[in-house]
Amino acid sequence: MASLLSPSAAIPLQLKLNRTSSSAVSTNAPSKSYNTIIQDQKCRGLCFVTRAQSSVERSVLEKERASEAGDKIDYGVVSVHHVGILCENLERSLDFYQNILGLEINEARPHDKLPYRGAWLWVGSEMIHLMELPNPDPLTGRPAHGGRDRHTCIAIRDVSKLKTILDKAGIPYTLSKSGRPAIFTRDPDANALEFTQVDG
Repeated sequence: MASLLSPSAAIPLQLKLNRTSSSAVSTNAPSKSYNTIIQDQKCRGLCFVTRAQSSVERSVLEKERASEAGDKIDYGVVSVHHVGILCENLERSLDFYQNILGLEINEARPHDKLPYRGAWLWVGSEMIHLMELPNPDPLTGRPAHGGRDRHTCIAIRDVSKLKTILDKAGIPYTLSKSGRPAIFTRDPDANALEFTQVDG
């Protein structure tokens, strides 16, 4: 590619100009008319050669991009289906997710086919899968602000309403450090949750 883009390797162009139009014909060596045009029509000739080189460069780059696009990994990603969250006590977690956050159980998901207890909760069109399993993460020494820990983010319409709900339930939270409308809190098993306000 470097040889196509370097000025020394650019193919000289012979320009045939008349009063109404100009065109370029490729030749292997510079001709007298090429040199004359460059000298007599300084900007016209130089600008034309520059445009021709730019055109070649664009063409090469477009072909490279098309080739790279063909190599793009595509297996049909649609969305996040669910997020798995570990809990020590399913009933305690369901109390939090259902009675504080207002999430509903997806009864269509299997509960009895897995070798552990769990529940699937709707979050819009996606889900949280609560799994009653031993948690390998430490429950103490975690960052006070959930935004500095691994967390699940849920888009909501009104952060101020959720703030009132958490205040009423006595559940601690922190606000987004960036100033955007978002709240970070933790579930009973110290799993960090972010609730970010979106429009629409």
